[in-house]
Formats: sequence, structure tokens, C-alpha cells
Amino acid sequence: MAGRKAHNRELVYGINPVFSALETSPDKITSAWIAKGRVEDRRVARIAEELETAGVRVQQALPHFLDEKTEGGVHQGVVIEMLCEPPLNEHDLEDLVESHKADRQLYLILDGVTDPHNLGACIRSAWAAGASAVIVPRDRSASLTPVARKTAAGGAQNVPFVEVTNLARTLDMLRDHEIEVVGLAGEGSSDIFDYKFKKQTAIVMGSEESGMRRLTREKCDAIVKIPMAKGVESLNVSVAAGISLFECVRVIGL
Repeated sequence: MAGRKAHNRELVYGINPVFSALETSPDKITSAWIAKGRVEDRRVARIAEELETAGVRVQQALPHFLDEKTEGGVHQGVVIEMLCEPPLNEHDLEDLVESHKADRQLYLILDGVTDPHNLGACIRSAWAAGASAVIVPRDRSASLTPVARKTAAGGAQNVPFVEVTNLARTLDMLRDHEIEVVGLAGEGSSDIFDYKFKKQTAIVMGSEESGMRRLTREKCDAIVKIPMAKGVESLNVSVAAGISLFECVRVIGL
């Protein structure tokens, strides 16, 4: 794909994310640390064994060293450093779309989601729903930090992550390739559970505070809403993303 950068050296921590890294990319793991005393945990012991099998030397570390290394992240006594794929860009995305022209395609677009926990949770839902990619604007958006990777619980290694410089132009590109762009907003004219999603769909979520930006909204082919009880103004963006993705999956299949 065009315009790719070199691999990034990043921390991954937590039992599930490390297991996922071992399953998908053991050759990319460069270093590993396990908190002293944690090898008594059966899951941690298995991680240590798999790391050694992969040829990675496991270093014993004091818990406070791992706390500092992860900047207070919930590491569960397991931290690795690995070479991670850099985010894709708009040229890579168009290549991806072109290569799956005849296939079912489902994209999750996050416009202005700045909390890495929410980003990670959205990526995890996208992974479970078999999404083709998660797309975010390069500016004013959370990126794939260790916190986001931890929350994604393996999804970051399995779902293409795309950062674009111009989201409106990206939406035009998707529509030019006959991918329907469906936005989520409380004032949507259609109920999401009545909407007839197409085989190739991009779902757009805005931030919890301000929703989609005006230009993003104008680029949508349709605006739908999730029905909620009276008095409830909005859902957490990751919850709304999960509902929307799986309603689309219900209609178009995995």
C-alpha cells in the first residue's frame, strides 16, 4: 500500500492484549516483562511459556517498575514491547475498498472521539462485528495509544485502523465506491432498527459532547437514531457503536 511508514515500537499490556499479540504477531514482540510473583497465575505462566517459545526473553520486574512503564495502566503484571503496524492512510483505505469491491464491507467512522478508552472499546466492537476498518480523522481524535490497545483487548491487532487528513473527502471517496454512509444522531429521521442497511455500509459516530461535525453530517446518505427511553439524551459512544454495528450485521450478515 502507498505511503506506509516504518513500524512503530509500542507497549502492549494486559493479559488479553498480550495473548492476542502472541497469537497474531509473535515475531513482532521485541521485549517482555512480567511482575515478580505473577508467574504463579496460570494465565501469566502460559504467557511466559509462549514468549519463550517465540524466542523472547522474559524479564522479571517489580510491580512499581511496570506501573511507571505503563504510566499507571492496568497491566495485570504483563507488559511487552512490539513492532506495531502504523495507522493506514486514505490511500491505503482506497486500496482496501477497491480490493473488496464485490464483498460485504462495514466501516466504523469516529468523528471527534478523543477518549482512548472509548476508541479502544469501539475497536473491540468493530472486531467482534467483523468490520473492515475503523476510520478516524488525524486531528482532534484519539489515536492507538497503549490505553486504547489495552481496552481493545486484541482488536487493535486485528482491525485495520485508518487515520485520514480530511474526513469529508474520505466520505466522498466511500460514496464514490457505492458504500452507503449512515450517520448516528438523536434527531435522526429513521429508527436504526427499521433501517435497511446495504451490503456495503459505513457507520459514522460523533463525539458524545457535540455529535458529528456539520460537514460530516452533510456527507451522510442517511441519519438514523437509536430509540431510547424518555429523559435519556445519549449513550456512551462505544455502546452506541456496538448497537449500531450489530444491527447492521443483523441485516447484512457477518
